[in-house]
Amino acid sequence: MSRVWNFSAGPAALPLAVLERAQRDMLDWNGSGASVMEQSHRGKRFIAMAAQAEADLRELMQIPADYAVLFLQGGATQHFAQIPMNLAGEGDSADYVVSGHWSAKAVSEARPYVRVNVAASNEPHDFLQLPPRDSWRLDPGAAYVHYTPNETIHGVEFHDIPDVGGTVPLVADLSSNILSEPLEVSRFGLIYAGAQKNIGPSGLVLMIIRRDLLQRAGRPMARIFRYAEHAAADSMLNTPNTWGWYVAGLTFQWLKEQGGLGTMAARNRAKAELLYRAIDGSGGYYRNPIELSARSRMNVRFTLHDGALDAAFLQESEAAGLLALKGHKALGGMRASLYNAVPLEAVEALVAFMRDFSQRHG
Repeated sequence: MSRVWNFSAGPAALPLAVLERAQRDMLDWNGSGASVMEQSHRGKRFIAMAAQAEADLRELMQIPADYAVLFLQGGATQHFAQIPMNLAGEGDSADYVVSGHWSAKAVSEARPYVRVNVAASNEPHDFLQLPPRDSWRLDPGAAYVHYTPNETIHGVEFHDIPDVGGTVPLVADLSSNILSEPLEVSRFGLIYAGAQKNIGPSGLVLMIIRRDLLQRAGRPMARIFRYAEHAAADSMLNTPNTWGWYVAGLTFQWLKEQGGLGTMAARNRAKAELLYRAIDGSGGYYRNPIELSARSRMNVRFTLHDGALDAAFLQESEAAGLLALKGHKALGGMRASLYNAVPLEAVEALVAFMRDFSQRHG
């Protein structure tokens, strides 16, 4: 078997140890004689696994007891609409900070359900930096403030939690940088994340929500869309993504075995610094356009000095075992996603290839 170094933005690399454990369990999970995907979500084995997964996540993130943890479906994009449905009532407004593609999409999906106030946007600057905090026009009467701490496509990241003041809850789409470093959960009202970058396979959404927010009336909606109903049913109001939940639990165990989120933060910082040094030290052969203070640790964009070389770079990098370096279609160029499961050795291999490519095609 030949494994490549996977730099995909999502669905993304999973830890090899997690994949190997899932492979062993595929046909016979815990001596049951059946796969985890064939187990009833109401059965004792699955319920015990689900409880352990939540306990491990709570330990990793130090989640306070007054927060519910939900394992949902629909992808983060569905929750762009579902969050205002649950947190905002008729006539309410919500503040949105737009820092890239995904926060802009969150705005468009929220508009049918809440009066959106774009409190800040760096679109006029092509999302190459972050909107300065002192430029945010926040409404103290807003139902919530929504932002995207890391923009997967544009490659910008907030490196601290913004202070939004007062009692307005802060809502964060942490899809692409959750579990990448320690996080002060109590600063947030709601955290949500698609699983397919730092948690597990696609099709699962992790949500951490302060329990008092579950009491909000929100908009009229079916029970299946109401977070309070999912919390009351321990995320089993309907049949959950059992495979995704199981693999997420394996990932949480793996993170604990690595030493926790402090260890992951140090590793992720080292990986990002190595790649950015290679880009910045290339004499302009490779370029990253993002303002230094806003550079993402998870998703590193770069272009070649001559776009005519892009096809050769992608063809040769894939032949060298470096997968999925093509940038998003909206921006072109290259993108290397450095999630938790991407080891330092992968980035070292990429940097060596980039150096060799520039020498051969200089």
